[in-house]
Amino acid sequence: MNSDSIYLDEDLDAIRRQTQEFIAREIVPHADQWEVDGRVPREVIRQMGELGFLGLRHPETYGGLAKGALYSAVFAEALGGSTYGGFEVTILVHTDMASPHLIHSGNSEQLDRYMGKIVSGEILTAIAVSEPAAGSDVAGMRSSARRDGPSDSDDWLINGSKIFITNGVTADLLIVAARTEPGNPRGISMFLVEKDAPGLVISRKLEKTGWLSSDTAELSFQDCRVPARNLLGTENRGFYEIMKNFQNERLVLSGMSIGASQKALDLTYDWTQNRTAFGGVLFDKQVIRQRLAMQQAKVDAGRQLLYHSAWLMEQGIDATREVSELKAFAGELVNQVTYDCVQFHGGAGYMRETAVERMSRDARVMSIGGGATEVMLEEVAKRSKV
Repeated sequence: MNSDSIYLDEDLDAIRRQTQEFIAREIVPHADQWEVDGRVPREVIRQMGELGFLGLRHPETYGGLAKGALYSAVFAEALGGSTYGGFEVTILVHTDMASPHLIHSGNSEQLDRYMGKIVSGEILTAIAVSEPAAGSDVAGMRSSARRDGPSDSDDWLINGSKIFITNGVTADLLIVAARTEPGNPRGISMFLVEKDAPGLVISRKLEKTGWLSSDTAELSFQDCRVPARNLLGTENRGFYEIMKNFQNERLVLSGMSIGASQKALDLTYDWTQNRTAFGGVLFDKQVIRQRLAMQQAKVDAGRQLLYHSAWLMEQGIDATREVSELKAFAGELVNQVTYDCVQFHGGAGYMRETAVERMSRDARVMSIGGGATEVMLEEVAKRSKV
């Protein structure tokens, strides 16, 4: 793949290259076992912290690089080429979906308490918003939090349940959303909940079709006691913080999809150019090379939309439409690409020993998680001229 782009510079290319080198050296040789274990080892996360991968967007005060959205996009795209979606999402939930809430809304005491260890990988984070009856519909949230007394200095008690929580089993720090203003659909607040908080229960570790090296949990909060100082941001303003970070979440998930699509194509180019059938190599079959070429064109187009969306975000321009288009396009694309790649691998593509088989399973959730395709298209439609 030619990474030349008007949006990239030498530093961004270096991040891509360093990420790819780390993946080849430290991830690919070991990640099959992580798929069996259902988790990414903490020492790998700490190693990524030591190398600076976990703080690309985080303040320099806490060891980060304080870079912009293009760094998240390039990093996510490079991670997407690992062929292990569970590893990729474990990292991106930590760097771009959970911890940004602390950066955006945390006070100086909260930042000092947690951020340095988040950047170093000593603390792993998760975001707990989705519920059994409220996924993309954040306003339908039923989990609640109330003061354990009349004073602002009293603890909070959280009750309810959360589901599909990536890193939910192993996270040290959860960013938890709960309703604090009954009767107001948007009356939601955010809380910093540590893993040993009284009343926090890991109900079960969920079994998934893909992302096998990522732990996913259902959580229960039973009068879960949270200190008053762990209210994150302004009371009853959490809904808006969730909406604000959705754009970043959707950006990196799209980056994952673009990176995975390109990797699947690369693997299939190699396979079809070396696999003989019916008196010649598969790539010489017109239908195969043309379908691969069309998928490559779509991946190239998606990559440019990824970079453009990130660039808009860096300029402070509202990119809701572009990011929604990107998420819908990339989530569908990675499913189309991996389907074709499995097809062109033939029987080998259906075997667990083949990377494209795993990638096809991991791809399925990309049109669901972080905003289903249909939800994204509604966001685009609302912002389109008619």
